[in-house]
Amino acid sequence: MPAKKKTVAKKKTVAKKKAVAKKKTVAKKKTVAKKKTVAKKKTVAKKKTVAKKKAVAKKKTANKKKTTTARKSGSSNDFQSFTPYSETKGEEYMNDTQVEHFRSILKDWKQELMQEVDRTVHHMQDEAANFPDPNDRASQESEFTMELRTRDRERKLIKKIDESISMLDSGEYGYCEQCGIEIGIRRLEARPTANLCIDCKSLDEIMEKSRS
Repeated sequence: MPAKKKTVAKKKTVAKKKAVAKKKTVAKKKTVAKKKTVAKKKTVAKKKTVAKKKAVAKKKTANKKKTTTARKSGSSNDFQSFTPYSETKGEEYMNDTQVEHFRSILKDWKQELMQEVDRTVHHMQDEAANFPDPNDRASQESEFTMELRTRDRERKLIKKIDESISMLDSGEYGYCEQCGIEIGIRRLEARPTANLCIDCKSLDEIMEKSRS
C-alpha cells in the first residue's frame, strides 16, 4: 500500500477513535449529569418529606397543647373567675345579694363551658383530615376521643349547673340535701354545684370506697 494511503487510513482511524472517545466522554457527562439530577431530586424529595413530617409534628404538638388545655379546663370542678364574696357580721345566709353572687358564678361558668364545647366542635371540623399514615390517623382519633370525653363531662356539668340555678330560684340552694344544714359560702365558691355539706360529702366518699 502506498505511503499516502497509509497516512490517510491512519488519520481516519485516529479521527474515528477521537469521535468514539468524544462520544464516550459526552455519554459519561450525560450519565454524571443524570445521576446528579436524580440525586438532586432525591434530596429535594427528602427535604420535602422532612419538612412535611416537621409540619405534622408541629401540628400534633399544637393540637396536644390545645387538648391538654381543654382537658384541664374540663376536668376541674372549680370556677375561679370571680371576686370572693365579702360577708358582713350577722348577715343572713343566702340573702338576695348572696343569691345573685352565686347566680352570676353559675351563669358565667356555664357560658365558659359552652364556649369550650363549641370550640371543640370547630376544632374537630377544622383539623379533621384523612392522613395517609396510619399512625397519624390513630393519633388524631385518640386526640379527638379525649376531647369528646372531656366535652361529655362538661355537658354533664352544665346539667348540674342548670339544676343549681333551679335550686337558687326555688330557695333550696346552699343547703345540704342530706342533713339540711348550711353548706357554706366558701365551700360553694370552691364548688358552686355542691349539694352536700363537707361532713356529709366526706361520709358519702367513705361509704363509696367501702362499697368498691
